[in-house]
Amino acid sequence: MKFLITWKIHAGKIQSTLSLFAQMSAEQEQSLMGEGVELIGRWHDLVRGTGAAIYEADSAEALSAYSLNWSQSMDLDISMVVDDGTAREIGSKLSATTA
Repeated sequence: MKFLITWKIHAGKIQSTLSLFAQMSAEQEQSLMGEGVELIGRWHDLVRGTGAAIYEADSAEALSAYSLNWSQSMDLDISMVVDDGTAREIGSKLSATTA
């Protein structure tokens, strides 16, 4: 399953959160993610303290466990998403059942 996470860092915590993130190695972050969670891509708006990332996860529980590591510093919004191919496949099945 793929998930879109958007975030907004809490007021007054942008610099401390960015500092924490900057000191974290890729291996340390992978350890936080645990098994079953893979980062696909992540983008940061440092001035606003916001950003977005796409993760692939075996379960919502695995992604939730990882996300809780950041919840003390930011508000997170998590949505399940699909790519174009999957959306077209679902749309085709929907069209077939409504025709």
